[in-house]
Amino acid sequence: MRAASVCPRCFGQLRAPSAWSSAWRCGTHGDVLPLRPALRPSQASLEAVRRNSRVPVWLPWPLPPGWLVAGFAEAGDDRRGAGASVVAVAGPSVLHGPADLLIVAEEPGVGLGAGLAGIDGPDPGAGFGEGPPHAKIEILGHPTPLWCVDGVPDRAVYAGEALGNWLWTIAWPAEAGCLIALAQLSLRDLRDHDQELDPPYGAMSPRLPLAE
Repeated sequence: MRAASVCPRCFGQLRAPSAWSSAWRCGTHGDVLPLRPALRPSQASLEAVRRNSRVPVWLPWPLPPGWLVAGFAEAGDDRRGAGASVVAVAGPSVLHGPADLLIVAEEPGVGLGAGLAGIDGPDPGAGFGEGPPHAKIEILGHPTPLWCVDGVPDRAVYAGEALGNWLWTIAWPAEAGCLIALAQLSLRDLRDHDQELDPPYGAMSPRLPLAE
């Protein structure tokens, strides 16, 4: 049996919809989009996520050498679709050892990126976007600015905006954040069908909430 959906902001238990309310409700954060159990890295999971998502499903493409797709997650329900998507990738760090990277696209107010970053959220918060960007990532041929966000010390967090949605990149360990700043990554929206991608799949990322 798969785990129950949880709050995208605090990963706590939710009260399911009832005859009196169609919303999923967190005792701390009120009505939220439910974060579903993570999906294992496979073509079938990719198809399910991109079919259900209202927001981009971002994949760095081409992947850095040695990197693999390590799973997917989404926040939403069957009635309205997903208002947040997560793609996990993993591979060798630019410096040494393994690294994990989550790429989050979400509608404003969902709070999943902030939850994964370890901040109160739901959005990047005060100071975001002030001064020159700390990194840029290419989307549809255009450089998209990203700013560092102070999250939990064991991870590097960057946030920006793309196609009207929040874009978060969250890397473990913190030193792996240099991948965002230095690797000149380009993101592709996996919902677009006018592309022939054959992403390589690896083991399930332990960084995905509710990974089984």
